[in-house]
Amino acid sequence: MFKKILIANRGEIALRIICACKELGIRTVAVFSEADRHALHVRFADEAICIGPPKSADSYLNIPSVIAAAEVSNVDAIHPGYGFLSESAYFAEVCEASSIKFIGPSSEAIRMMGDKARARSEMGRVGLPLLPGSSDAVHDEKEAVTTADAIGYPVIIKAVAGGGGRGMRVVQEKSELINALRTAQAEAAGAFGVPDCYIEKYIERARHIEFQVMADEYGNVVHLGERECSIQRRHQKLIEESPSVIMTEELRNQIGTRVVRAMQEAGYSSVGTLEFLVDEKSQFYFMEMNTRIQVEHPVTELVTGIDLIREQILIASGERLRHRQDDLRIVGHALECRINAEDPVTHRPSPGKITSWHAPGGPGVRVDTAAYAEYVIPPFYDSLIAKLVVHSPTRIEAIRRMERALDMFVVEGVRTSIPLQRRIISHPEFQAGNIYTRFLENMNAPPVHAVEMA
Repeated sequence: MFKKILIANRGEIALRIICACKELGIRTVAVFSEADRHALHVRFADEAICIGPPKSADSYLNIPSVIAAAEVSNVDAIHPGYGFLSESAYFAEVCEASSIKFIGPSSEAIRMMGDKARARSEMGRVGLPLLPGSSDAVHDEKEAVTTADAIGYPVIIKAVAGGGGRGMRVVQEKSELINALRTAQAEAAGAFGVPDCYIEKYIERARHIEFQVMADEYGNVVHLGERECSIQRRHQKLIEESPSVIMTEELRNQIGTRVVRAMQEAGYSSVGTLEFLVDEKSQFYFMEMNTRIQVEHPVTELVTGIDLIREQILIASGERLRHRQDDLRIVGHALECRINAEDPVTHRPSPGKITSWHAPGGPGVRVDTAAYAEYVIPPFYDSLIAKLVVHSPTRIEAIRRMERALDMFVVEGVRTSIPLQRRIISHPEFQAGNIYTRFLENMNAPPVHAVEMA
């Protein structure tokens, strides 16, 4: 077992990892930028090291600074959390070369799955269903036109190294393709340093459903069921839940068995998530894989009773999986709302000082956060300030519990997404389970009669 772990991250996920380490008897080292000097992960870690100025590129993404902090503090391993360096194959390689265990999959697995076009090809090879699309990145505009014509419109352009909705454009007709491709390539180059994009069929009313997996270094793999992540804004998730309303036990076993087999054939080790698009006929199509812990992992923890961060650390330390597929059960229903410091109407970030803070509690309510009263939210990072998660015996009870918890969540001094989350949760179509990835766009659209009057 590791004796000391450096956490190459910040905010609520850094605190979450510290909690798991404390329960395992592992000492922790926090790294922080100058903007995070008073952050809670700095306070609760056993040691803390400043690694640079506020901007991510000069601190949390600065690999030499992170490795230097790890070597100075004499850690056994580095946990990258999510975001930042968590899916950097190069960072994993540097850890390996420095004899520091990277808590995640091998650098080769990250490289294979991080390239979305390559991941599609690999998962198709091992039997997962794929949407019609290019087998690799399109190399020029002529190839893009030929590919899109063969697939049939609408199509979606995606960055091969993408994530978070960047480098992604939906194209409804041929005349829009070239401009959309150029825009996506420029955005991908700016965000990821790689302009390459691929094209696949776009499903108009798709659900976004993902399967959580755990795999050890000895070929043992299990899945922990699915999460529904269809409530999104610009391809970024807002609300997640488990299980999905469309899932039957038979369908879960069918998809889960194929997911487990795919991970075994790929030789994958660590926790990970395979993401699917699902059409209106409940046909699943592999989209991409995330080779890290997910923001939304708490909903799986609540319905399975398994601490995913703990298991991730144990797997990295060389232990075998402690769970067999037949022993895993989904109990009740869990919902997660991502609480962001942003205007609920314009979605503009709202950094600044939190003047008043009250996190809800009570039965079945969990809040993962690093915020507190008088905390100053810096303008340099993601706007997520808390994850509000609830668990109840049924979905409708979970919705009511979430409504109550949102009503009792007090954050003053900055604007937050709580009013938007409340609107979504109380919407009749959401409560009926009739959700899809463009749900928010249609929820915010003016009624037809208003358009006619205009």
